[in-house]
Amino acid sequence: MLRLPDALRAELKEPVGPIYTDAAALLADAGDGPLIAVGDVVTEHLLRETVPDVALVDGQTKRTPLDERVDLSPFDREVRVENPAATLSRDLLVALRAAVEGDRTTALVVDGEEDLAAVPAIAVAPTGANVVYGQPGEGMVLVVVDEEVRAAMREFLAKMEGDVVGAEAALGFES
Repeated sequence: MLRLPDALRAELKEPVGPIYTDAAALLADAGDGPLIAVGDVVTEHLLRETVPDVALVDGQTKRTPLDERVDLSPFDREVRVENPAATLSRDLLVALRAAVEGDRTTALVVDGEEDLAAVPAIAVAPTGANVVYGQPGEGMVLVVVDEEVRAAMREFLAKMEGDVVGAEAALGFES
């Protein structure tokens, strides 16, 4: 549905929020809204303290398979989606929206790669939600969603290659 062009890769290098190495400290600074975890290592760290409302995992870290998969048994349900590297598939976007809007904790198990999923997670999350993703070699980034950061992520999605209108529809908004 959407592909990340090489020209946009640099825009993803800078963290969108503060970086934490301790999950308890991150959660102490998080808002009261839903907690969305993007990435296996992030999810594993957060599960030591709480069960995120939504987690996206792909069995990898830094594009290398993990020795052990994250234990997803604390989640109410698991949903499997396909999402090739450097893309955002319709399956992932639809499942992400449903999980964020749902009332059960959900682990989205990605066949492929979930690296870009923080962007649509922020774009679709309600104000006050907490999206946590990994910053390679540094720690976990906490994004407390507000109108400004949500708009920035929606603008980023609009710059990707592919069916932007379809992706926005899958996420439930229009630019």
